[in-house]
Amino acid sequence: MPENNNDSMENALKNAGKNDYQPNVPNEIPDDVKKEMEKTKTKLDSFTKEVLKKYKSVVSISVIAPQAQKIFEDEDQMTKEEIEVKPIHTMILIPEDNFKEIKKIKKDLVEMGKKMTPPLWVHIGTPVDVFNYALDSKYEFVSAIAMSYPLFDNGFLGGLRAAEIHKSLVLRKFDKYITSYGLYGSLVRGEATKTSDVDLAIIIDDTDVKRMPRLELREKLRGIINSYIVEAEEMAGVKNKLNIQVWLLTEFWDGVKDANPIFFTFLRDGIPLYDRGTFMPWKLLLKMGKLKPSPEAIDSYMAAGEKTVDMAKRRILDIAILDLYWGIVNPTQAIFMMMGLPPPVPKYLVSETEKVFVKKEKLLEGKYIKHLERIVQLYKDYEHQKVKEISGKDLDEMISGFDEYMKRLLKLEKQILGRMNERTVEQVYADGMSLLKSIFGNKKEEELVKMFEKNLVNQGKFAPNFLSVLNDLIKAHKDKKKMKTHEIESVRKNATVLINHLVEYNQRCDLAELDKGRMKLKFKDKSGELILVGDRAFLSIDSMILEVQERKLVDVSQEQFQNIFSEGKGKEVKFGRKVFDLIKKEYGEFSVVL
Repeated sequence: MPENNNDSMENALKNAGKNDYQPNVPNEIPDDVKKEMEKTKTKLDSFTKEVLKKYKSVVSISVIAPQAQKIFEDEDQMTKEEIEVKPIHTMILIPEDNFKEIKKIKKDLVEMGKKMTPPLWVHIGTPVDVFNYALDSKYEFVSAIAMSYPLFDNGFLGGLRAAEIHKSLVLRKFDKYITSYGLYGSLVRGEATKTSDVDLAIIIDDTDVKRMPRLELREKLRGIINSYIVEAEEMAGVKNKLNIQVWLLTEFWDGVKDANPIFFTFLRDGIPLYDRGTFMPWKLLLKMGKLKPSPEAIDSYMAAGEKTVDMAKRRILDIAILDLYWGIVNPTQAIFMMMGLPPPVPKYLVSETEKVFVKKEKLLEGKYIKHLERIVQLYKDYEHQKVKEISGKDLDEMISGFDEYMKRLLKLEKQILGRMNERTVEQVYADGMSLLKSIFGNKKEEELVKMFEKNLVNQGKFAPNFLSVLNDLIKAHKDKKKMKTHEIESVRKNATVLINHLVEYNQRCDLAELDKGRMKLKFKDKSGELILVGDRAFLSIDSMILEVQERKLVDVSQEQFQNIFSEGKGKEVKFGRKVFDLIKKEYGEFSVVL
């Protein structure tokens, strides 16, 4: 974490552009070495052509910088004799599809390299191997490969080099504040070409910012970071364009908590080129389905269940039983979570599923419980070693039942989602109408809308767009069964903002109404308040609320008072001298403080 100095991030922004970077980049091949390589360029070109002629699918061929050769020598476990001949170290990347042939290809290429003068040593891998270095926090390997001298490149190496150079420039300026610098998009998917955009994301730690608004901070950071793009592209000597997203750590964390699809996609597919212990833990938690609320976790359970049918057919008894069991338990527990219920432990899963979805909610037919029960019972018998073998017929029946159950569970998921959407609209609509009735009285929907427009929108108390929000909410309430999830979510978000404004307005009105009928009373050794609601009077004293009735003071609860106040709102305030007499009789002489 950065030091907690006042406005340290702000100071870094003020000094932007002052000695930001030097032209060299770590692991770049020095100029003197490049000159030596130019002398052997003909031989290197000959080697490159020979490799490409034999292996047409090669992704890239490059020469590793001398200062980075040691880590690759250790990684490849080169012998002392192989190192002493001081070979030129080359890195050849092949497609992931050829991974199984990598040993055979490496042996062939190493022999080809040894015949060269000076000799070449070939390190071989796939783009996935490069990304695995990054996922294992071995960023020095990624940097060395990115900054190696290209002899052939189909676009992968150039894009990676541009990203690595830009990362170095950014870290020189904001090294204390960069939490993660990640790569995603076509380069990670293996679809990059020499002109493809390189998608990058940078997460900035803004937790020590105190004065500058975060929106302003993000825009300034984006401007500075983007200013390095041209330099990085020129230094890399490629046509790939860098496409960079800049996120603040607080913004990213909020997005993760809210299951923002952009952030979740980056966590799922992204590869860190630099990370200070934030990105990788989140990525692993997402992979395990532990980030909540997250539809990805439920999707992973459902996907695991769907894939189990084919897997069960191929495996032997013990594997098949385990897969069938967890394949049916996890999605069933996920359905409970969708309903907002805690997932039952496997021991009670069958009984709870029948109780909730068959008997109570009536969303699931009883015959599907039998499929669930059969597989759960088989697992219990297997666990207690009661099952020694299972016939192919029984296994086929269970797989068939499992498949039928999973298809029904997918339909159940849609049913629950539809019901949740309807309940969401119902709740938001009820809250909105309740607040409007509290403000304008118990009137019909159409009249409430007109009064909202006339008294609140036209008088400038509410923004004009809130009228559209209210009409959209009413329309959604009528069409809720036809609407899609994203449409309902949009209505809910907008309606929530409207409801918050209505609550605030209603509270201000209540406060004004309360002040209208409020008097402060000063007794000998204490103070109190007389609150008038219509023709009823209440005394607030000693943390109690007492109603002044015909002959005595009667204790009322806070809830009772609120109900009485709501009913009497807007009525004319009136009271007689008897109110003062009863208070005086109970608490003694007092004076009214105006």
